Parts: sequence; structure tokens; C-alpha cells
Amino acid sequence: MDDPSRPTIIDRGIQLAYVCAYRMMRVYWKLSHPNTHGALVTLWNDGEVLLVRNSYVSYYSAPGGYVHAGESSRDAAIRELKEETGYTARADQLALVYDQIRDWEGKKDHVEIFAIDVPERPRIQVDNREVIEASWCSKQRALGLNLFPPLREVIAARG
Repeated sequence: MDDPSRPTIIDRGIQLAYVCAYRMMRVYWKLSHPNTHGALVTLWNDGEVLLVRNSYVSYYSAPGGYVHAGESSRDAAIRELKEETGYTARADQLALVYDQIRDWEGKKDHVEIFAIDVPERPRIQVDNREVIEASWCSKQRALGLNLFPPLREVIAARG
């Protein structure tokens, strides 16, 4: 019987497409130096944070992605959290814990990171295409991983 958590051949093909697209975007960013805006969500439960690993980068991050034109960063964070993990949050649950603009991969990247403390661990579902792993990690374990640099700052600052 097939294991639904294991990637299929179609999943692997889509992962490859993500890798190729990301590499092309990095070339574009190095040539054009665009301004980008991203929003991430750190989901915390019992001292552990939910980290995700995308198929096209080597580092761990929090669920998140780009803010679309006309979309608030809170709305983008909620949308990305739902898309990447299946977890639904409300805007009033999000606490802004990071808001900076920094150079990253050839672009000026405005990064906003929100935090949500949840009383129970939600069931997390990844698509095995864009997101290939989701893990709950202690602060110490998380800081031992290859992390998206702004996320490292947020986790290190967490009391």
C-alpha cells in the first residue's frame, strides 16, 4: 500500500521545477536587485517552534512567503501558514516579532515575522512539493540547524 506521506514521482517532478525556478529567480535578483516583501509565522507550542524545509533551499525556515500586491503582511502570513501547513490562524493571533529590511540573495528583502503561541500542537500537513518537511524543534535544536538568518534572530531572542 502507498504511504501518503512519501513523495510520489509527480511530487519529485514538481520539486525539481521549484529548484529550477528558484535558481532562475536568484539570477534575476542578482541582475535587477528588486525590493521584495515576505511574511513568516513562528508557531510555538510548549517551548518548541515549528520549522519547515522547502524543496528548493538548503535551510530551514518558518511557514511563510511573499506578500502579494494589495495584501497586508498579516494576511500573507495567514495565507502562507494555511498553504504550507494546513493550519488556520486569525489576524488577532499574530504578534509581530521582527520587521527589517536587509540584503538577501541580491534583493532588498523586507521581512516580517509573526509569532503565535498555540496551547495544543495542531496537525501539520505538508504538500511534499514546495514544503518537504515540518518539525517541532526546541530553541536549542533549532539554533543548531541551518536557518534563514532573520528566523535565527527571532528564535535566539525568544525567552
